Amino acid sequence: MAEITRPLMPADETPQEPDATRRTAEPLWRDALGRCLRRLRNERGEILTETARRAGVSPQYLSEMERGVKEPSSEMIAAVAGALDVTLADLTLAVATSLLAAPAGTAPAGPTCQAAYALAA
Repeated sequence: MAEITRPLMPADETPQEPDATRRTAEPLWRDALGRCLRRLRNERGEILTETARRAGVSPQYLSEMERGVKEPSSEMIAAVAGALDVTLADLTLAVATSLLAAPAGTAPAGPTCQAAYALAA
């Protein structure tokens, strides 16, 4: 086995963090999607089981989508969008607009998704 005879970094230097880790993390798509799905469902006055049944997914899976725990497939997103009577294009625009409206590292405020969806209509 080879022996390291010199340190990889001088002892008086500290490692610098890459630019990507120094910046505040941007919000995740799945979090913004979940907030929009929950807002749309609540605007309809529905409970999870009603929307999930129409979408053909389990209430647990829909809950996980709304909480940003799952990375749903495009087919799952389309099914839930259809169950909420919105097009995939309108939902996508609402999520993207809510992400644009939020500073990096913060969650969009409550009405952001609703306002974005209204713009898409």
